[in-house]
Amino acid sequence: MSDATPVIDSPLPLEQGERPPLAGAVKVKVLDDGTGRHHTARTKARKAALDMLYEADLTNCDPLDVLGEAIKEPRRLTAQIVTGVAQHENAIDQAITLALMGDWTLQRMPAIDRALARIATWEVRYTKTPPAAVIAEAVALADEYSTDGSAAFLTAVMRRVAQPDIQDGQEEP
Repeated sequence: MSDATPVIDSPLPLEQGERPPLAGAVKVKVLDDGTGRHHTARTKARKAALDMLYEADLTNCDPLDVLGEAIKEPRRLTAQIVTGVAQHENAIDQAITLALMGDWTLQRMPAIDRALARIATWEVRYTKTPPAAVIAEAVALADEYSTDGSAAFLTAVMRRVAQPDIQDGQEEP
């Protein structure tokens, strides 16, 4: 066993209001994940939003309820992302659906990829962040937290979402 491999003696207790996303899941602390990655404040805010949107999707809750139940005050960008995705959910899901290829549907996507696509679509459509930067951030998070093929899949979907013809006929920012 390497030094970077965490040894779990017992799960960490959940804090007040915190719940595991799946029955039987436990909270653990990773001391060193071995990746050597350093995340910017914006990436950390996106990751926190990803956690909230993923939880809302898995538990079939309103993302704004998950945001409101946050133990710590969320970063401003985290709150903006979760609120923005919740407010524009139908338009965001429609844009993603139009960008999907083959027999893929929004519901067929892994929940983590669906949450990442929603975050990135909101940023592309409703902020001034350059689409290339948004896509790069989403793909990096997919590479870190999702399946092996998710980064490539998300790249293709988000490139289509960022095209003006996918946005035509959608609600304006």
